[in-house]
Amino acid sequence: MMKRILIVSTLDTKRVETFYLRDAIKRLGKEPVILDISMRQREGAKADIPPQEVAKAGGSTFEEILASKERAKNTAIMTKGAQSIALDMWKEGRLDGIIGIGGSTGSLMATDVMRALPFGVPKLMISATAALPGMSTRYIDIGDISLMHSVIEVSGLSDILKNVIERGAGAVCAMADVSPVRTKKEGEKRPAIAITMLSPVEQCASGVREMLEAEGYQVIGFSAAGISDRAMELMIEQGLFDGVIDLAPGGVIEHLVGGMKDAGPIRMEAAGKVGIPQVISTGGVNYITPPKSKYTEEHRARKKYDLDKFRTWIKASPDELKKAAGVFAEKLNRSKGPVKVIIPLKGWTNFDIPGSATYDPEEDRVFVDALKKAVSPGIEVIEVDANIEEKTFARALADALMKLFK
Repeated sequence: MMKRILIVSTLDTKRVETFYLRDAIKRLGKEPVILDISMRQREGAKADIPPQEVAKAGGSTFEEILASKERAKNTAIMTKGAQSIALDMWKEGRLDGIIGIGGSTGSLMATDVMRALPFGVPKLMISATAALPGMSTRYIDIGDISLMHSVIEVSGLSDILKNVIERGAGAVCAMADVSPVRTKKEGEKRPAIAITMLSPVEQCASGVREMLEAEGYQVIGFSAAGISDRAMELMIEQGLFDGVIDLAPGGVIEHLVGGMKDAGPIRMEAAGKVGIPQVISTGGVNYITPPKSKYTEEHRARKKYDLDKFRTWIKASPDELKKAAGVFAEKLNRSKGPVKVIIPLKGWTNFDIPGSATYDPEEDRVFVDALKKAVSPGIEVIEVDANIEEKTFARALADALMKLFK
């Protein structure tokens, strides 16, 4: 069957450019389907999925969109409708890739639609505003989206823009020819394990991965800096993993304090929700990273560690540790699957060592004691007499996970 590529665009402003993209995809042997997210009517603009259908899927009508002057509301309706249509197409096996083309508004809307689709669905955005400060991170967020900066405005079919569009068409069509992502082949018993990691616990993460891979597991790492670990939660819900080692769940405490690694309100919930085994540790949980522009005098007075000239980790206060322990317990207690918590007693990062200005195992104990009091009786909290980067601790994590699979 011919691969189908969904084109998300605004035909009221990008009609000729979108049709050129459509034709380029046709020439490459794929079936293009144009989804029009326009919020204005234009004569002669014919899409496979017109804005009337999009507005209806978004819970409104196109007539209401045309009559309304509330741009933000209209954008939300059309985006919601396009997300619903794209997701239905994917579920029905009628979508093999998605591409968008546009400026700021078009890029924001199209990439929102892309992020409604699961990891592994080819996604490409041709954007004239990809390089604007802060826009690329907004377009991509936690999605596996490829962003192509057109450099020139998407306006008129100059030879240069035609070349940009043809390269974009070639890229998305090539991606659509790659087999869909799957962590396990049918009949293969090779569990896929997600693991969070950061540079201060990288040696431990590498050790765990090597130990588990030697036993036949797949191990997929996520940088726990607030973006990839949020993406991990979504991918767990999509069924891509069989278990989790949450070595660096600091995004939970960061959400409480508004830190730079804030991973959102549902961090550390997906594994419990779907019921897969999870092993939780405390890598970096005893530090916070508020933006330096929001430092208080109290922040400045705390012990801190400079990872580099850009990143400073400040010790979490006892009160912050107690609150974080309560949130950890609340999330873990709702888990439908087995849970173990493994805590190192001699430091939660590679710089938490005797002689370091931030090394304070007694203060870290505040979190441990509060957690042990709050977790359900069925959740075992294991304390290991080692630093988190020692091989014995990596062994404890790997063994704990494998026991949960027996």
